[in-house]
Amino acid sequence: MKEHGVEFIQGLLLAFACMVILMPPFLRLLRWLGMGKQIREEGPDTHLVKQGTPTMGGVLIVGVILGISVLFGALDASTYSPLLVLAVVGALGAVDDYLNARTGIGIRGRQKILWQLIVAVVVAVYIQNHFGFNGLRIPFIGDREITNTLWLPLIDRNVEIGSLLFIAVAVVAIVGASNGVNLTDGLDGLAGGTLIFAFISYMIISLMNTPFQENLALVNAITIGAILGFLWFNVHPAQVFMGDSGSLSLGGMLAVVALIAGQVLILPLIGIIFVLEVASDVIQVGSYKLRHKRVFRMAPLHHHFELGGWDEEKITMRFWIVSGLAGMLGVTLFVASIPK
Repeated sequence: MKEHGVEFIQGLLLAFACMVILMPPFLRLLRWLGMGKQIREEGPDTHLVKQGTPTMGGVLIVGVILGISVLFGALDASTYSPLLVLAVVGALGAVDDYLNARTGIGIRGRQKILWQLIVAVVVAVYIQNHFGFNGLRIPFIGDREITNTLWLPLIDRNVEIGSLLFIAVAVVAIVGASNGVNLTDGLDGLAGGTLIFAFISYMIISLMNTPFQENLALVNAITIGAILGFLWFNVHPAQVFMGDSGSLSLGGMLAVVALIAGQVLILPLIGIIFVLEVASDVIQVGSYKLRHKRVFRMAPLHHHFELGGWDEEKITMRFWIVSGLAGMLGVTLFVASIPK
């Protein structure tokens, strides 16, 4: 365990160092390519000063995570799927970032959802077939005696729902988390900070899981380091935005990590901010279409607080605090559910 701990720290620190060293020349490249953020006119007026800030920072995050994961040999059945989602959805996000920066119009929402659904179905089927998951681990329910068989403990402590329903839940989790993080990425440092708390939570769960998921925990540590390095340049006032290349891919990756760790049902708690952001957007759109009235000053939720007079830094820090507390609650729920 001592050696593993050193490796996790090394991976985290190397990812952070790579981001801090590579970001300045990467920013110069983005400016040269004209990858400046196009601010929506319907957004808060205070965001207009962010017009032209380089976007597509997620490309560097994805590249660093993939590169260091390969360097550390953190590739096995438990990490193929998270890294695949990170790369493929990151590529979709990069195309969207490019089109937004150059034309002001990105990929249509329906087209993005279709692409995400295809990726999610492929990954969900792979996870179900490879690990034989036919159920969900529900806290305090369905616990049985743990065996020493490699993946059997994860299956034995499940409440059976069948392979098809498991795949459906997995697809909803991947698409939902991907878009939840994307909606959260609206203030300087907001998505990055909340993602760090979520990945820390699942790193701890991976380390405490039966069996011990070493490579999955290592990839989480590398991801945390890369996001920390990105935040060095993304905290207010941001020098770069992660864009869809970062938010969509990291959200999808988080959901796959939760699935492989066998703890997808506590993802809505650990990622409570992402859930609230999506819920606020759905409620706002639904209310306006049905009643022609708005529930929030503006959606998603962080804009509601902005128009209520909260400073951007205050919203970000308070959302970080909520994310940290939610992560601790999620890990506590996991620990409390381990059979004695």
